[in-house]
Amino acid sequence: MTTDRTTGAADRGAREPVAFTIGKHEFRSRLIIGTGKYASFEENLACAEASGAEMVTVALRRVNFDAAKGPRLLDVISPERFTILPNTAGCYTADDAVTTAQLGRELLETDLVKLEVIGDERTLFPDVPATLEAAKRLIADGFTVLPYITDDPVACQRLAGMGCPVVMPLAAPIGSGLGIRNPANLRIILETVEVPVIVDAGVGTASDAAIAMELGATALLMNTAIAQAKDPLKMAVAMRKAVEAGRAAYEAGRMPRRLYASASSPLDGTAAF
Repeated sequence: MTTDRTTGAADRGAREPVAFTIGKHEFRSRLIIGTGKYASFEENLACAEASGAEMVTVALRRVNFDAAKGPRLLDVISPERFTILPNTAGCYTADDAVTTAQLGRELLETDLVKLEVIGDERTLFPDVPATLEAAKRLIADGFTVLPYITDDPVACQRLAGMGCPVVMPLAAPIGSGLGIRNPANLRIILETVEVPVIVDAGVGTASDAAIAMELGATALLMNTAIAQAKDPLKMAVAMRKAVEAGRAAYEAGRMPRRLYASASSPLDGTAAF
């Protein structure tokens, strides 16, 4: 698969280096978006383009692949323009997730899968043992597994150790918009795993995205924050700018925090005009 499938990403591709890789796949945009809760497929496409995203995630259990049953998302969000990341949303067992992933590979001809095995219907928190089991089986079956997981450093270390090319810890419950609830855990994950960390779930607005990126996240995945905004298109633009600004700030390195003031004007008697 290739990247730079949106118009904006194609324009940037000639002058921007690769930001990160997932297996054999290369990406310049650090923002991944979902394909649920939009008013229409066309609005979803407009937001994907405005966000600069190169990869979009598609829930295999919730999307129509049969033209006879009506309009299809992938006729609008085309695999020719975006890297499609099938996900196993709605699966509650390792067996269901593995079967769903295999179906996605057959339908979309991709090795990529965002692995979700839900353990609690109310919070949609992942079932960690079942996620580990499903990841192990899918990796053995040749998949490039992107696991949605709690912000548990040990679970992330184990997933990376077994061969997942990225880990995707949640920031807060899916669709909650609560922002980064546990920055300390995310910092530990970022310091202790040797694969890219994509923060997934819970971002609500642009400042949340900037904070995640300032911590050192490789990328962000979001859906509801854009799709359920009062103006989704404007929010898509805001999220793109926030991700870019947050990453730039992380790379620049922030000034030290100080308890007391520190004069910004020269103190050596040099006149400033």
